[in-house]
Amino acid sequence: MTMSKVFFTVGVSLDGYLAGPNAGPENPLGDGGSRIHGWVYRTATFRQRLRYGGGGGETGPDDDRIRQTFERTGASVLGRRMFDEGEVSWPEEAPFRCPVFVVTNRPREPWVRKGGTTFHFVTDGIESALAQARAAAGDRDVRISGGANLIQQYLAAGLVDEFDIDLAPVLLGGGVRLFDGIPGAAGLRVEAAERVAHLSYRLAN
Repeated sequence: MTMSKVFFTVGVSLDGYLAGPNAGPENPLGDGGSRIHGWVYRTATFRQRLRYGGGGGETGPDDDRIRQTFERTGASVLGRRMFDEGEVSWPEEAPFRCPVFVVTNRPREPWVRKGGTTFHFVTDGIESALAQARAAAGDRDVRISGGANLIQQYLAAGLVDEFDIDLAPVLLGGGVRLFDGIPGAAGLRVEAAERVAHLSYRLAN
């Protein structure tokens, strides 16, 4: 049986930041960080998933990117800080629609949401969270959904197979970096769209 892949997909500014300066619980993407994801907010799949602006939205390559990410994901792993930020803002039907394993040092009973999302709280480390996510995902892939610190931990542990970068033509000038000191990666493909360039990489063995 083919083992599922472990991947992440993130938006990054042209100068290499996932979030702008002053990022925090009250300012999750930092100053100007939402500009990285302007293309996402226009897509039909995103708007449907988050019940955003009454639906609608654009189809095409950008929407395909979002849709394919959701379709391949059988389970997600999430950092506690990102969960805490999302808990107060996600709709009743959280957008994951699959099991989510939250890496934390604060135990909590599973939180079941409408639409197929259940949050499980894992207190014994990233490898345990990944093992549980793999078991839940079956033959689908496991997505490391963030935030930056959690992705860095999985990269440093050599547990990521591939990743996608959505490179936005914006400059933030500072903020949260992801890719300092990561292992080597080989480019697989590039797709240029009007508002973003979609890049895909496989981690070097």
